[in-house]
Amino acid sequence: MAIPRSFIENLRMSCDIETTISSYVKLKRQGRNQVGLCPFHSEKTPSMVVYGDTQSFYCFGCGAGGDVISFIMRIENLDYVEAVKLLAQRVGMTVPEGEAEDRLSRIKPVILEINRLTARFYHKILRSPEGREGYAYFAGRGLTPQTMVKYGLGYAPPGWSTLRDYLRSQGFSTEQMYDAGVVSRGREGSYYDAFRNRVIFPIIDLRKNVIGFGGRVLDDSKPKYLNTNDTPVFKKSRNLFSMNFAKNHAEKRLILAEGYMDVIAVNQAGFENVVATLGTALTPEQARLMAGYTKEVVIAYDSDGAGRKATDRAVGLLEEVGITAKILALKGAKDPDEYLKKFGAQRFKLLLEDAGSVTAYQLSVIRAKYDLETPEGKSGYLTEAVRYLATLKNPVEREVFAGELAGQTGVLRETVLSNISFEVRKNYRRDKKKEWDNISSSRSLYGDRINPQRAANLKASLAEEGILCFLFKNPDHLGKILAQIGEGDFVTDFNRGLFKQMAAMIQAGGAPALSDFAETLSPEQMGRLSEIVNREMPMSEEVLDDYIRALRDAPLQNISQRAGELSGDALLNVVERLRQKKKEPGTADDR
Repeated sequence: MAIPRSFIENLRMSCDIETTISSYVKLKRQGRNQVGLCPFHSEKTPSMVVYGDTQSFYCFGCGAGGDVISFIMRIENLDYVEAVKLLAQRVGMTVPEGEAEDRLSRIKPVILEINRLTARFYHKILRSPEGREGYAYFAGRGLTPQTMVKYGLGYAPPGWSTLRDYLRSQGFSTEQMYDAGVVSRGREGSYYDAFRNRVIFPIIDLRKNVIGFGGRVLDDSKPKYLNTNDTPVFKKSRNLFSMNFAKNHAEKRLILAEGYMDVIAVNQAGFENVVATLGTALTPEQARLMAGYTKEVVIAYDSDGAGRKATDRAVGLLEEVGITAKILALKGAKDPDEYLKKFGAQRFKLLLEDAGSVTAYQLSVIRAKYDLETPEGKSGYLTEAVRYLATLKNPVEREVFAGELAGQTGVLRETVLSNISFEVRKNYRRDKKKEWDNISSSRSLYGDRINPQRAANLKASLAEEGILCFLFKNPDHLGKILAQIGEGDFVTDFNRGLFKQMAAMIQAGGAPALSDFAETLSPEQMGRLSEIVNREMPMSEEVLDDYIRALRDAPLQNISQRAGELSGDALLNVVERLRQKKKEPGTADDR
């Protein structure tokens, strides 16, 4: 869908990039710019710079960059049009629609209607004799009829075409069903029901639309759970099960459980502020979604090894978006569903109130490995606990738990703090080295994937980038530049394309902006362009002339460097061209 440039310009002016990025990342003023930890790669020292004057950003660690639209595309995992619509919605603007809407816009309401009818169809079967197996499963798990209705639970019978035939009778094509993800396509092009002989969990978004489904087998066959594939209305990484109920709850915290049945059991017990991911580990998008509703999350994952790993990942993601995480210690049960069945809702409420900090949880996990009655066990616990405490960002928290660790082991608190400080310094040196090694190895292994011709033509490429930076900031100099060089003088294809596009924008009567490139360049290419136009360089005509001269000389220098490979006549021709160049004004012989 083509969006008018005038609208993009107004949108860009309405969405200040510093304000937008600061809603995701904590920024700190540094001169006229702001800096912060880049959300697109792991780092402990801020390397992302936000430039207010050019309304752009660039990370010197991973190369991410661009304008406000590029940032939203990356951090929300959206395409260009979706990012524009999201930004427009935030500032109360309406994106103009062309006469011919794109297919995506047309298919979304169709998919939502298919999903709505599918959910009703499966729920109706659950409550019929045909769905007695599914009903018995839910009843056996302790769910009441009211809860089954509340969540719209359903049952998909064993047949291969039950749903397909029903939706056909409602006027939908198999291609539309396939777009919705409710049917699958065989190798020979036939379509069959995606869910068969499974209990069904409709997934509902914040606007109460059915956007997808989860299905669980009734036996031990694999896969145990099956979820709708990503569709135009559903992305597993961006949604949370039961968030439609949890978002309106008076409780100012959320409970993060591991699966559908845990969520429904906890909700049925009276705790509506519970959500779960959709068959995947917690994602950054889901963490940001929760951050819009709460500042505290109690993680109620299973108590097994996989649950602990998932907890560790969730803690890091939640902390990155400013959420305080607490851990539910499920003693005597493997998950919240089992705990509620064994001990009841009142005990579960007390358990929630007593949820411990992440640090206390991690230290308890470490302590369980060692026998503190032996010197060896005490030493092992102390060593591992000190290493963990050294990873904490808050020095006050380190001191508090250093005191607890000293009390548990009988070691002086000062000794514990000294060992923690040593580990903190060691971690800092290691992380900085690792960060640089990752950047260096990526460059050496893959080279310059954005402009692969750059390394072999470094001097010319630097001149090209200088010209691009100058032209971006001084579009009124286009005529002067074109009088001396054209796009054919550019040596590297990537820079040539940027120059051509930038010149066309200026000739069309406007000053170029990064937003003008966001729809045509990849995120990686936008990062490179952002780095180029934000370079600190003198904006004088003398500097521009130097760049132009260096670019014009580049082909001749390349030929000169390959002189040993040339034939006699070709070599004489090069010598003559170099002799003529020395006579040109401005060369070394004239100065």
